[in-house]
Amino acid sequence: MEIEPKVWVFFYGTFINADVVAKANAQLRDAETARLPGFDIRVGPLANLVRSDQHTAYGIIARMTHAELGRLYAMGWVGTYLPEAVLVETVKDGRLVPAMTYIKPEMEDQPPAEDYVDRIVNPGKQFGFPAWYLDRIDRFRPSRRGRD
Repeated sequence: MEIEPKVWVFFYGTFINADVVAKANAQLRDAETARLPGFDIRVGPLANLVRSDQHTAYGIIARMTHAELGRLYAMGWVGTYLPEAVLVETVKDGRLVPAMTYIKPEMEDQPPAEDYVDRIVNPGKQFGFPAWYLDRIDRFRPSRRGRD
């Protein structure tokens, strides 16, 4: 029996949520909180990363098989995200980990659904994302847009 290799992946949107990942018959292995300097997060209608020399994106790293990644990014609501190699820093011990992340080349400017934001903020709390970062994500809610 051949064991399928697993790669480190940096997730920053709803794929930090194990329930969302399970819908693609996939699992987050060895997940831990990490940050990616040089990128900022945008949420609308889905999460995406944009390059920024003034920001750091928080998320998790986890080990996944290529087949699992294929199923995740083939889900109809996801759209086209392209893989990119990045170097993330774990929050717990500052270890540098080469990982893949997925970035949408073009994003529509539409507000996300309220429950979409919840599927990032709630696991973000469990993973110990900084309060200021969770508030930043929360500001993408349609109910908060333009009020801050």
